[in-house]
Amino acid sequence: METESPSSEGTAPLEIRLLGPLTVVHRGTAVALPASRKARALLAYLALAPHPVSRSHLCELLWDVPDDPRGELRWCLSRIRGVLDEPGRSRIETRADAIRLNLSGCVVDAVELDRAARAGFEALATERLRALAALFAGDALEGLELDRLPSFEGWLVAQRRHFRDAHASLLETLAGRLPDEEASDALEQWLRLAPFDLRPHQAVLAALARRGRIREGDEHLAATTRLFEAEDLDAAPLRALWQAARAQVEKAPSRAWAGPAAVAPPPAGAAAEDSFAGPHRGSVAVMPFTDLTAGPATPGGPADALVHDVIARLAKLRSLFVIGQGSVFALRDRGVSPAEAGRLLGVDYVVSGSVQRRGKRLAVAVELAEARSARIVWAEVFDQEAEDAFLVLDEIGNRAVASIAGEIEAAERNRAVLRPPDSLDAWEAHHRGLWHMYRFNKPDNEKARHFFETAIRLDPTFSRAYAGLSFTHWQNAFQGWAERGAEMERAYAAAGQGLMADDRDPAAHWAMGRALWLRGRHDQSVEELERAVELSPNFALGHYTLAFVHSLTGDPDTAVEASGHSLRLSPYDPMVFGMLGARAMALVRLNRFEEAAEMGTKAAGRPNAHAHILAIAAVSLALAGRLDEARAHVAAIRKKLPSYRVDDLITAMQPAPDGEMLFRLGAKRIGFT
Repeated sequence: METESPSSEGTAPLEIRLLGPLTVVHRGTAVALPASRKARALLAYLALAPHPVSRSHLCELLWDVPDDPRGELRWCLSRIRGVLDEPGRSRIETRADAIRLNLSGCVVDAVELDRAARAGFEALATERLRALAALFAGDALEGLELDRLPSFEGWLVAQRRHFRDAHASLLETLAGRLPDEEASDALEQWLRLAPFDLRPHQAVLAALARRGRIREGDEHLAATTRLFEAEDLDAAPLRALWQAARAQVEKAPSRAWAGPAAVAPPPAGAAAEDSFAGPHRGSVAVMPFTDLTAGPATPGGPADALVHDVIARLAKLRSLFVIGQGSVFALRDRGVSPAEAGRLLGVDYVVSGSVQRRGKRLAVAVELAEARSARIVWAEVFDQEAEDAFLVLDEIGNRAVASIAGEIEAAERNRAVLRPPDSLDAWEAHHRGLWHMYRFNKPDNEKARHFFETAIRLDPTFSRAYAGLSFTHWQNAFQGWAERGAEMERAYAAAGQGLMADDRDPAAHWAMGRALWLRGRHDQSVEELERAVELSPNFALGHYTLAFVHSLTGDPDTAVEASGHSLRLSPYDPMVFGMLGARAMALVRLNRFEEAAEMGTKAAGRPNAHAHILAIAAVSLALAGRLDEARAHVAAIRKKLPSYRVDDLITAMQPAPDGEMLFRLGAKRIGFT
């Protein structure tokens, strides 16, 4: 499907309305649709498909093994042409086995809404928000259900859930913009969409309190409490919201609702969890995945097993608060959607997905979304052959967990860097520190140290902040930015404090392993790093640092394996240059110079690669006989560091004698001495 965002509404020659009953409008006049439900379903599916769709997929989606599915597909396409085509212009395009709709110049309401959601509703003008809200004429594709077609029904349910969540987020933003008198319609719609979400109740109660309508607030609280209790949900957070709204008005009355942050709702369903009491941490709920494999879903089958594993492995990372599996499966059994569950549980992020087996292949789709806005942060489909489904699920689970943790960290880093520095809590200060730390230059490293120290001051139990602080001192010593001995001791001391704060945090053992390596204690370093990956097999930085240490002073074969594992776990990690560089150094020691040169070149090509990485590339290329390329890397180093020599690389890396000999041999070939 290809569309354009129209410059002005109502001027497009063709409109397809999916947010309600399927409707097609030609130049302001509704067109009669085919009587066939399957033809209408096909039109809707193609209108929303982001890429061309194969005929075989469409046949599997819409026909339950008919005599001639491709013939029926052709018949349905002919009916769609009668609806969409204009004289001299065909909207259906076919290429080889694939089909797509070319809707350029047309308006598809659902696509328009998705574009706005991706850009962020907060960035839109209020009138634009009103116009988007007016697009909803009911549930998405209302009345388009097809019995006995589980694949299409699964897709339809997912689309309705997605657009319902986007509608709720849109209404939340709109209600927050409007004065209380004008916000009531948006709030009522929001409540109908998400009756068990605390946020619309919070907004309604706050508005009633501001307007002095205490009796109506009491009535709303009583009715909603009965609704929650009928579903075995804890109503205590509702009462707390009403008390807070009344207290806030008594302190500082205001005419306009200040948005959800004005009175932060307690996390429903998780109110009894001790981990929510205390300093703020990022939180995530992993909702049960949908099993799309033909036939009835089996409780405890592969989809449920994968979710159990992902929850357990995310919890082992110790960087996030992870909702327990009992809560998420109970909400699934009540028919609560992932986005609604995320808001109900009061978490920051929600993971959802599906599992489908087709013959010998297994496809696992995973999606990470912000709970409040329903904005998709990351999505991936893991599709591979699966002779042993559970072994493949184990591998996919590893990659999914590392990706989820990495994407949340990246999102939190980017959010924290936009906040005023004096407004940060410990979690935000830590992520602001990470943002600067991954720039890998002296000024940013100093800013990172400041923010990690701020995080520790705000929360002395935050082990990850100690690990970050240790890394900044490690960097000062490793890069030669400060006196090595003093910074080495500071790195060691901060790592020790992190272990005292939480000795089950893999990042604390990672920091200690690095500090011990800096002190020249190889065996103890390896023990700490192995402990880090034992605590969390999905901790990519632990595997990478094991590769780094082994590449220099240990077993280079182990280094090659560990670096490869870290790259598979976290292929977009800010430390990818280090993973590649460690692999290059290990390959040098194995006399596999051409492979080392390739890895070194890839490492040097990363945007945050520092001088030591470029030097690894230079000596690897020189050993492989690629002298001109090697000299180009040396020239790049000396643009910024004119006095840099191979001795600087050896001082930083502390390689074993065989590695040092090879580094010097490569450097000699290109005059890098």
